Amino acid sequence: MEGKIVKIISNLYSVCVGKETIECQARGRFRKEKITPLVGDQCIIDYEKKYILEILPRKNFLERPMIANVDCALIVVSVKMPDLSLQLLDKMIAIICIHHIQPILCFSKMDLLNEQEKKEITQIKKYYQKIGYDVLENTETKKIKTILKDKIVVVTGQTGAGKSTLLNRLDSRLHLKTDEISMALGRGKHTTRHVELFSFENFYLADTPGFSSLDFRGCTLEDIKNSFVEFPLYPCEYKDCMHYKENHCEVKNAVAKNLILKSRYENYLRFITKE
Repeated sequence: MEGKIVKIISNLYSVCVGKETIECQARGRFRKEKITPLVGDQCIIDYEKKYILEILPRKNFLERPMIANVDCALIVVSVKMPDLSLQLLDKMIAIICIHHIQPILCFSKMDLLNEQEKKEITQIKKYYQKIGYDVLENTETKKIKTILKDKIVVVTGQTGAGKSTLLNRLDSRLHLKTDEISMALGRGKHTTRHVELFSFENFYLADTPGFSSLDFRGCTLEDIKNSFVEFPLYPCEYKDCMHYKENHCEVKNAVAKNLILKSRYENYLRFITKE
């Protein structure tokens, strides 16, 4: 039978098959073949003997935290209290894209803005939509549920951005009172080392307390450049152009013409120069 690994504690694997969760062990040959089952893995199990027989091919995986087959990352972005940080937003988008995960931007606390601030944020949202990202507000629960349906989702965002408020809206069975996802699911802040998938109304939420601390370790400068999806729209004379100090750079020209959001380019430079 095929199932999904939703929790791993020591050598015990919780595998979800339909609506049933089966506690399994892994075959000894996995260790010999250096196969490490991860939360999120699709697998074949021996239902009677309660063994995992095979790990099916993954589409992606993260090492920190260790999880496989993540479909999308819901980035909760506060526009006020705390104020919007475009540097943090672009960092999260870049890292998520490098790991072949779909970023979804969800803006919160729009009701706290005055009219001028709303106009400025609206222009920023339009830009991210233009370059191909799903951009929503945390009140648009129906749209968010449609996008997240049947997916494995990780949630990230700065402290106080409204992650728990959003999850309460997405699943009426929840009564979360904290901004920490791990605490909200019944455990102390960052006290768990294991990753676990929780079934929400129509998607899986990965409880990964370390996800918000992702960084560029292990990523090359080329990886970072390629994660800025709008840059290829302005091809440079040289394919290896890093859009930094090179002359006749079309990306820099696009920034000067306001075709590329200035803050995006400035954040890119910070990332590649590690400033």
